[in-house]
Amino acid sequence: MSTLLQRVQSDRNLLGLLFMLPAAVVLLLFLTYPLGLGVWLGFTDTKVGRGGEWIGLENYAYLWDDSVTRLSVFNTFFYTIVASIFKFVLGLWLALLLNKHLPFKAFIRAIVLLPWIVPTALSAIAFWWIYDAQFSIISWTLERLGLIDEYINFLGDPWLARFSTIAANIWRGVPFVAICLLAGLQTISPSFYEAASIDGATPWQQFRYVTLPLLTPIIAVVMTFSVLFTFTDFQLIYVLTRGGPLNATHLMATLSFQRAIPGGALGEGAALAVAMVPFLLAAILFSYFGLQRRAWQQGGGDK
Repeated sequence: MSTLLQRVQSDRNLLGLLFMLPAAVVLLLFLTYPLGLGVWLGFTDTKVGRGGEWIGLENYAYLWDDSVTRLSVFNTFFYTIVASIFKFVLGLWLALLLNKHLPFKAFIRAIVLLPWIVPTALSAIAFWWIYDAQFSIISWTLERLGLIDEYINFLGDPWLARFSTIAANIWRGVPFVAICLLAGLQTISPSFYEAASIDGATPWQQFRYVTLPLLTPIIAVVMTFSVLFTFTDFQLIYVLTRGGPLNATHLMATLSFQRAIPGGALGEGAALAVAMVPFLLAAILFSYFGLQRRAWQQGGGDK
């Protein structure tokens, strides 16, 4: 027994596997099983309260020809791409700002993090009031300034509703990106900037050739998580619009829930949810292979 214990303690790989075992068991029980069940249901005609039979790819064939499903796919990609770009730009700008010597820096960082900490449903209710067709604070302000003649129906027009939900997602997601990138910025040694300054580099050149390359690995990881969170967003959309108007804000996640639970078609909803997995894996693999091109963990250059 003592020999085995000594071997485990001396073998770092084996010791690491043992430490990871409890987490692996939890993931297996609470993630792998639901995923496997969802995949199975996607190939059946299961309804709420009734067991289903194996129907193969019929659910996927129906979804492929379904106009609402195609619209939800477009909405999901549009929502994810636009929101992720704005979250990255604003988050990077905010991180660079917070990295400077500001008064009350710790207090400002805590305030910036609040939108991310606030429960999503509560944020959605707040935005629902902000966008309300009769009591919108935005419309009230614009009308008092004489810029509009009547209140804007933010959630009643399809394109206005799309951009309104994107704005809410950006407000909620920017703090996560900013704080993570700020942590990355603080790992960059000031000596790099001192050397660049001595060489006559302008602030933009320092950002382009020092900050951005050294921050790239952090950006890859942070934006991967940001894309995953945005692509699978459910609470914000469901509380704010429930997919309306005219399915204009339905994402794949919200449509999957609507078809499976209120609609009762568990097999169809599961198939739509499973259809999201390849896109999520593509985002993860893009980040993984991007990181593999850099030996940044050891301080080396590109492979």
